[in-house]
Amino acid sequence: MHIIIAILIFGFIIIFHELGHFSVAKACGVRVNEFTVGFGPKLFSFGKGETKYSLRLLPFGGACVMEGEDSDSEDDRAFNKKPLWQRFLIVFAGPLFNFILAFLLSLIMIGSAGYYAPNVGGVTKDYPAEQAGIKAGDTIVSIDGYPIHFYNEISVYTFFHKKSSYNVKYRHGGVLKKSAITPKYDKKLKRSLIGIVGSPEMTHPGFLGTIQYGFYEIKYQIYVVFQSLKELVLGHLTINDMSGPVGIVKTIGDTYKESVADGIYYVVMNMINITILLSANLGVMNLLPFPALDGGRLLIFIIEGITRKKIPEKVEAYINAVGFVILMVLMVLIMGNDIRRIITRQL
Repeated sequence: MHIIIAILIFGFIIIFHELGHFSVAKACGVRVNEFTVGFGPKLFSFGKGETKYSLRLLPFGGACVMEGEDSDSEDDRAFNKKPLWQRFLIVFAGPLFNFILAFLLSLIMIGSAGYYAPNVGGVTKDYPAEQAGIKAGDTIVSIDGYPIHFYNEISVYTFFHKKSSYNVKYRHGGVLKKSAITPKYDKKLKRSLIGIVGSPEMTHPGFLGTIQYGFYEIKYQIYVVFQSLKELVLGHLTINDMSGPVGIVKTIGDTYKESVADGIYYVVMNMINITILLSANLGVMNLLPFPALDGGRLLIFIIEGITRKKIPEKVEAYINAVGFVILMVLMVLIMGNDIRRIITRQL
């Protein structure tokens, strides 16, 4: 069952991403030859108007194939014949739709289940938070100037910013206070902690608050992705710490098994949460200035706008082809690591 759910989640995210390219391309009058979900052998397809719609075997990608996108075309409705600003919008629309999807799902999740506010439910004895005077009922406002809107942002911030001291602002009885807190290393967890325990109560923000915290959720997801990429570039994380489709499917399966005992509502909420995470991740990753990604193409358009010279389609196609090969090799390595980790845990 969890494999079917994973396929549906992947497919939904990909369709929404490609729908961004598709809808803006149509609005700009570009001829779309094929709208496809997945890679590999074609399972089935059908034509409607000028566009063929296809479903392929591997649900880990998709494409909106436009006339004149990767080769020269004399068709007046070809992608390469459109003004630079229209081509930019068409490519940018894919990642943008991923953020829109993540935002809409955040509204559903927060509006239905609420969120864990950064309220202190208690403090760990003999840890820095207790020594700083933080008490149950207080609310964490910011850490080192970074605003805290969700409880899990506390641990996420301290994980990505390993410092000897944090400047913490918190609200105590309606009064804003601040304290410099030196984290304490926990040998069991193998990381430094400040000793705050969250409140188990969910906060329901109301209609306008749901919209507000929907934006906060997207900001938080984007922040986590960029910080993870930063750790990867700095060498604090390696390719072995990354998960590909196989690892994601396993995570979905584990979450499903843990949630199903509590009822369908918890299954749906947890699946929505995973979809938000994956959609926001896909949006950020596609904006990276790397060949074959939307961000790589946007970078080319920016260069064209600055130099006032169009890069030849053949050169752009070659750059994208090289980037695609690199991405496929990276994907194979990540999938190999996912499989290795699964096998190791089962032995």
